[in-house]
Amino acid sequence: MTRLTRAVTAELIPPLLAGTLLFTAVLSFGYFFISSQWLTGVPVGLIGQWIGLQVPDTLVKVFPMGVVLMTVVAFGRMSTERELVAVQSGGISLGRVARPAWVVAALVTALAVWLSLWVAPRANVETRGLYWDALTGAGLSQLVGKTVDLGAGLTLSLAGYDTASRELRGVRVEKWLPDGQRRATLIFADVGTFENNVLSLRGYSVYTVDYAAAAQLSAVPENDPAAFRAAVQNVFPSVVIPEKTSDTLNVDTGLSRKQTLATYADAIGADAQGWPELITSLTAPGMKPAERQAARLNLNRKLALPFGNLVLALAALPFALRFGRTLGVSLGIALLIAVAYYLLFFVGLTVAAAMPALPELGAWLANIVFAGAGLWLLRRT
Repeated sequence: MTRLTRAVTAELIPPLLAGTLLFTAVLSFGYFFISSQWLTGVPVGLIGQWIGLQVPDTLVKVFPMGVVLMTVVAFGRMSTERELVAVQSGGISLGRVARPAWVVAALVTALAVWLSLWVAPRANVETRGLYWDALTGAGLSQLVGKTVDLGAGLTLSLAGYDTASRELRGVRVEKWLPDGQRRATLIFADVGTFENNVLSLRGYSVYTVDYAAAAQLSAVPENDPAAFRAAVQNVFPSVVIPEKTSDTLNVDTGLSRKQTLATYADAIGADAQGWPELITSLTAPGMKPAERQAARLNLNRKLALPFGNLVLALAALPFALRFGRTLGVSLGIALLIAVAYYLLFFVGLTVAAAMPALPELGAWLANIVFAGAGLWLLRRT
């Protein structure tokens, strides 16, 4: 049995590695091709680093294709050359022969879960930071004219950005108090910088405004200056204007500069949520229902795709036994199975978004359908 396990495993590993490398190379070239017009003059080393940072997320996406190719090519060849018939005639079941495939698929699944929840989110943040700050040099210019949420209750607006000095121009920072009393702290600054998790502002002024008190100004008697002055003080309980315009105000932010770029610089934000962030969104008190719902869906999505490796190893086996006669046919069958799986996976995500009460059903729809179809076809094989 040990020799059989080694022999089957030796059939599985080459197509798995070849498929994974091929699909990773294709996607990586696609990333470079799409962005190549903005990478003129960029050192090759930086481009290589940028592509390398995308590999963890790419591997999560291409592993299912590699597993399908592994199963179809390996078992298709063994079936065509009657090796499976010979083994089964010796009293060894197909399930026993296929056990190494399940083990390899399980190891790939574990690796994909680790990449999906711990490695890829951080690599995606680094990728966006490197792209906007080092490769294109655009920096935070993509945020000009937008109001972005920096976490910790802060929002940031920019009137301009100097790419040479990395300075923010015309800065407005708002922080609304969570007590529901319509109170906010507003910071206006002429210039500033944003590095790591710190906004450093110069030429600033800070105002704490109570809008509930502002609504009461109309009730103050016009002939009572003292009452009016007291009412205005209630509207602005705190005003800070430094004596020197060179004084600096440092504001700690919830998102770092790289996280802000990853979230807001692109039309589609980077997938930057890993296990710690998702669990925090699901369990921390005071989280908005919409944020909990999004985290619930995202966590299931990040688990469902890696577990698709196990499901596809099962679903691809009957196709390998029936149709995997030549390498060309095996490649075609593997591609069709992978495309069908991804299409159904994305359909499932659409269903999950439309079913907020039970997003798990949509996220796992492709795995459920392919597992059921695989078991049914195996029984008929």
